[in-house]
Amino acid sequence: MRITSLILVTLAFASQPTPKPSNYPITPVPLADVQITDGFWKTRLDVNRTVTIPHIMRQNELTGRIDNFLKAAHKITGEYKGQRYNDTDVYKIIEASSYSLVAHPDPALDKKLDDLIAIVAAAQEPDGYLYTPRSVDPKNPAPGAGPERWSYLHTSHELYDMGHMIEAAVAHFQATGKRTLLNVAIKAADLMVSVFGPDKRRDVPGHEEVELALIKLSRVTGNVKYLELARFFLEERGRQHSNPPAQFEPGSRFAMYNDLAYRQDHLPVVEQTRAVGHAVRATYLYNGMTDVATMLGVPGYAKTVEAAFADITGKRMYVTGGLGSEARTEAFGDDYVLPNNAYAETCASIGGMLWYHRMFLRTGDAVFMGTFERTLYNGYLSGVSLAGNTFFYQNPLVSDGSRERSEYFDVACCPANLARFMEQLPGLIYATRGDELFVNLFVASDAKAKIGSTDTRIAQETKYPWEGAVRIHVDPLAPVAGTLAIRIPDWASDQRRNSGLYTLTRPSAFTLSVNGKELATFDKQNGYVRVTRRWQKGDVVAVNFQMPVSRVLANNAVAEDRGKAAIQRGPVIYCLEGIDNGGKVSSITLPQNTELAASFDPTLLGGVTVIRGNGVTAIPYYAWNNRGKGEMEVWIPY
Repeated sequence: MRITSLILVTLAFASQPTPKPSNYPITPVPLADVQITDGFWKTRLDVNRTVTIPHIMRQNELTGRIDNFLKAAHKITGEYKGQRYNDTDVYKIIEASSYSLVAHPDPALDKKLDDLIAIVAAAQEPDGYLYTPRSVDPKNPAPGAGPERWSYLHTSHELYDMGHMIEAAVAHFQATGKRTLLNVAIKAADLMVSVFGPDKRRDVPGHEEVELALIKLSRVTGNVKYLELARFFLEERGRQHSNPPAQFEPGSRFAMYNDLAYRQDHLPVVEQTRAVGHAVRATYLYNGMTDVATMLGVPGYAKTVEAAFADITGKRMYVTGGLGSEARTEAFGDDYVLPNNAYAETCASIGGMLWYHRMFLRTGDAVFMGTFERTLYNGYLSGVSLAGNTFFYQNPLVSDGSRERSEYFDVACCPANLARFMEQLPGLIYATRGDELFVNLFVASDAKAKIGSTDTRIAQETKYPWEGAVRIHVDPLAPVAGTLAIRIPDWASDQRRNSGLYTLTRPSAFTLSVNGKELATFDKQNGYVRVTRRWQKGDVVAVNFQMPVSRVLANNAVAEDRGKAAIQRGPVIYCLEGIDNGGKVSSITLPQNTELAASFDPTLLGGVTVIRGNGVTAIPYYAWNNRGKGEMEVWIPY
């Protein structure tokens, strides 16, 4: 039955012309039209631009990642150095730097990118192939790359590497208008189109990513063939391929790649409603499926990604938004198996947020941006130090004091991924749909948007996440009728749609006013309050979220968290760190009736709200390990 159904799906896919792609019904306000003006996120973006990006560029030079391109271009001699996916660390920092140029034009950085892109372009082979782990020495490719092109797609990362190059190329083109890297990307993508397809080579990448990149390239070029190839790679999963994976010795570091579920190749994608395998790969798969579901309306895709989201948020997500509990395989675990010594790779948090944002753009449901916010302030932000030059690859919820951040990694996917996502943040705050303007994140900012066809300035004043007061200025160029849709966080609503995995013991509330007049009732839809009126210059909407300190309880099925509670205030999850609590936290208990008080300390950790009670001090989880090594825990026995 399975073989027959796969044949029918394949024949249908091969015979049906690709319809004209549709756009997402909701459109983000572009990065170039949003300026973060103050506070929490401006500080982090400044550090990302001035410290993190230069640091990663320098590390790529010191570790031989740039030299690999020079070797592939025969500019210098020597063996390939490092992992077979190290090319992507160069591509992702090009992408991050390109986004940075949008908000902060910098001739020196612009010139540095030009020089770096010239090195990348020189390493591309005449037919478009660009994969330095093979090109440096085709007779002796890097371990895991396979004896010839495309022969070990399950482990080679060839398509993964080129996917990140394409994403960087699109970002660089959109930021600068230059086609230097975009031309490289088009040449590589054209090679893929000539090699893969229903009537050509049938195989899939072991690490999803190229699907997202091809869709971006299709959008920027208007060429549907790249979108068709992305769809092919998705539809091809779950088949028996003519080139089966090579067999590795049991226990070897490559053996896991033979597990089809590990790389989401065990079932057709429409049947993958349960999240399994490598968490980063899975989130990239869901991103691609969401794009194709929206743009092409492929039957079943929308229901599958919705079911996968419910499965993850209901059974497999950490309270910080972290994903992936299995350390050896960086993978999702069984139902409710969430050990606090978590893997929770930073890249998985990023892949998740990219997906949640797509799901919002598709549906207009705030549940997705609520999950986005949970991850943003906790499981993502913990991945980089306050100084911006050391990183966590894993983001556990407990430490015996031996863990600390690193300047870089042999497998360095997370730092540059974190940097490129940080630079995209301004473009994730607002969105529009016709005469609706969505406010998804509470960030001090100034943006140019549209309500219908009317140019409108929207600006926020807020000290979020430390304070719950948000003032939203709506200044249309001319009076216009429309709706301001303001997301109400799940922790601040009396109608929270709880996944059942985590429960707050002290739910919050909020008030809403327009031009100083408090509204007693308001329209609520899909997690948003909707203020519909004829907007005029000078209008101000004020929302005030109460921010009580609350305990978080896990579903009783999460065995390791029974009899324990986490602490949350606003969107921020807290932890105990040894330096604040006599050097040790593993023996601390905190009875549920303990009164907990919040106070802002401008001198601590760059300025944070601290929570104290019964002699115990808690700090934001994202800020741990910024004062040296020490014990830490999120879930505290009560």
